[in-house]
Amino acid sequence: MYNFDEVIDRRNTNSLNTDGFRSYIFHADETMTFPYKDEEFIRMWVADMEFATPEVIIDAMRERLDQRIFGYTRVFSNDYYEAVSSWCKRRYDWDFKKEELVTSNGIIPALYELVDYICKPDEKVLFSTPSYAYFKYAADYNNREYVCSDLADNNGRYTMDFDDFEKKAADEKTTLFIFCNPHNPTGRVWTEEELKRLAAIIEKYGLWVISDEIHCDLTRQNQKHIPLGKIMPDYKKLITCMAPSKTFNLAGMMISNIMIRDEALREIWFSRHYNFDNPLSVAASQAAYERGEPWLKELCAYLDKNFEFTKAYLADHLPKAVFSISEATYLAWVNLKEYFNKDEELPMFFAYEAGVLLEGGNMFVQNSDRYIRLNLACPRAVLEEGLRRICKAVNEKSNNR
Repeated sequence: MYNFDEVIDRRNTNSLNTDGFRSYIFHADETMTFPYKDEEFIRMWVADMEFATPEVIIDAMRERLDQRIFGYTRVFSNDYYEAVSSWCKRRYDWDFKKEELVTSNGIIPALYELVDYICKPDEKVLFSTPSYAYFKYAADYNNREYVCSDLADNNGRYTMDFDDFEKKAADEKTTLFIFCNPHNPTGRVWTEEELKRLAAIIEKYGLWVISDEIHCDLTRQNQKHIPLGKIMPDYKKLITCMAPSKTFNLAGMMISNIMIRDEALREIWFSRHYNFDNPLSVAASQAAYERGEPWLKELCAYLDKNFEFTKAYLADHLPKAVFSISEATYLAWVNLKEYFNKDEELPMFFAYEAGVLLEGGNMFVQNSDRYIRLNLACPRAVLEEGLRRICKAVNEKSNNR
């Protein structure tokens, strides 16, 4: 029904994916040159999709456009809450109170604010590594110290080191844990047993916890996401972050849902947080939750096949690579330690030698040397060409040693 094989040209649309990769990946300007023209690159880096946003969402934005006035906007109607709440009830058997829901221009801006609201200047932020870099950046931005608990890599499947995590959590200066559920970049969907064990430690030391669940809708079809809020139904120091941005390719619309249980923290949020909502973003987000599920079902089936294709292709053409199909996200986390030395800059290598834009482990704080993260949310033909180039470049490098 939906055409995920369509190749859409995104150049000259002010897209970070196509027009901003030099500054983001390489911290360079437009004078940086490569052996490839910009239009020749295979882009497998930033976490947005190469698929068109579902038509039901675009239709909702058109309907809002027809109203012709776009003044100051915030979510006032009950319809928006009902759309998000029903989505969570239907998919996760989990709900939240209406008063807990606030909106933000994104989860990253919310993190930057919440770290400041929660942590005193001498307190610490804890997260698991490898980690989404903006967890670290949120601590850095607020001049807060951060503490890392390394996940254990078991041949491509990651698990929590609960002993190490508890040791870090026990520090009286560690007051906030930023949790990624499902995990980025490893793609883990945490089990109920893991979440219960984690929750026990959080409760034992009274940690605040921000659960970033932005990838929760993008599980493999045999997996089930469990919100941390479902495991900790009465824990007031929990903030849950969700958004339609990853799920429906709406990152540019800049709207996220932040569920803050603690009334005092909500009061701080309302007194210090200043933003209005984009009226088109509200219409898009509500339509996504109300009418986007059939599209999402087909998307997840397509992504499952992309992951299977990637697994088979790497096994055939790059057999020393360690890769386990992610349980969630559309991001593949690939271990290339057998092919590269520690001091090699992988994004630069693949840009120059393969014409592929990707993110290397150096972007994920620590416990990530010589890994690459590949965005598989692209048409199969693009994926196949990207993998062909990656494997060819690595094998030529190995043969020339």
